[in-house]
Amino acid sequence: MLERDNSLYVVDIFIACDKISRYTKRFNNAQDFLYSELEWDATIRELEIIGEATNSLLKSNAVDVKYRRIVDFRNQIIHGYFGVDENIVWDIVTKKLDLYLYDLRSLSINLSDAIELAKIENSKNKNILSLLNNLEKMSKENN
Repeated sequence: MLERDNSLYVVDIFIACDKISRYTKRFNNAQDFLYSELEWDATIRELEIIGEATNSLLKSNAVDVKYRRIVDFRNQIIHGYFGVDENIVWDIVTKKLDLYLYDLRSLSINLSDAIELAKIENSKNKNILSLLNNLEKMSKENN
């Protein structure tokens, strides 16, 4: 199996977080969000992606071990351990993801090639292209 560059995982996480932000923006509480089937299911899927990408970053020591909790939560979602608590999901999507993104921005990983690849893969998705353009600008400012 080919090893994937860490920059691709970081971009995957940014895309997943952006999607979650768009999926959840119209909700004010965990219960309303839980009962909105499409947004709930889509968000859970993106949390799985974040957990999987984070697991790869942890294996290469690219992120702090404290983010193991993200992988553990992904495992709970995937395997249905004790169900998924909507209040925990709500807390994650409204508070914790922004903190994670902040930490990812401080990594010394060049994202330019990964952003370009993601632009090609998402060439017909204006929302993701907008995110990638913003991420590219931010990445250039930090270097």
